[in-house]
Amino acid sequence: MHAFEYRRAASLNDAVGTLATDGDARPLAGGMTLIPSLKHRLNQVSQLIDIGGLADLQGISVQADHLWIGAAMRHQQVADSAEVARAAPGLAQLAGLIGDPQVRARGTIGGSVANNDPAADYPAAVLALDAVVVTERRELAAADFFQGFFMTALEPGELITGIRFKLPRRSAYAKFKHPASGYAMAGVFAADLGAAGLRVTVTGAGGGVFRWTAAEQAWAGGSSVPTLEHPDLLEDIHAPARYRAHLAKVMCEQALRQLA
Repeated sequence: MHAFEYRRAASLNDAVGTLATDGDARPLAGGMTLIPSLKHRLNQVSQLIDIGGLADLQGISVQADHLWIGAAMRHQQVADSAEVARAAPGLAQLAGLIGDPQVRARGTIGGSVANNDPAADYPAAVLALDAVVVTERRELAAADFFQGFFMTALEPGELITGIRFKLPRRSAYAKFKHPASGYAMAGVFAADLGAAGLRVTVTGAGGGVFRWTAAEQAWAGGSSVPTLEHPDLLEDIHAPARYRAHLAKVMCEQALRQLA
């Protein structure tokens, strides 16, 4: 690990100001990806700015038409939240399936969404629930936020402050875990957004989260789940592309059975 300075941010403005003046500084909340990358010298920073305790990034609340979750809320807090369980049970279910107890106790929803690992769980819920990612500068629709393999619309130094989810009529998540990492080899989130329609999203099977429109149409028409066809399916030492397509179909069937 390369040497760096650690500093706890006094406020959101303090953190944003430091990140704006020091291009090599990085924010730290849970550190579930950042710390291992520093340990293996895959990343190098001048400062770690701890934002995990900032009040502006905390809180879970249900409003008339949305569910708000602060960026620094930890996975276990989301999983255990009675508000989340009532408003979007699929999201609470998803949070409880992330990693292991240690990861859930430290990792944050904002960090996971900002990192946009192609096998991360939260992006599936963010896209399926037509969420808005809120930063200290602006608001970004989920469809515009995720931009491919570890890529997002965030600009340098921009911080997620929270995520605003639409309230679904029904929602469910099913996931096939990688046995070692706990990441999704295929995860499917299904949400009924009422007038906004039915949405099915897939994580873990491709180079980033995506909507599965053929499955949405089959769900709406009462048909069986089709075979997943997508030009960007992952193929690696863990599974070929056609196996991940099969897993996605099975996970989709499981999620829809939960809703039924």
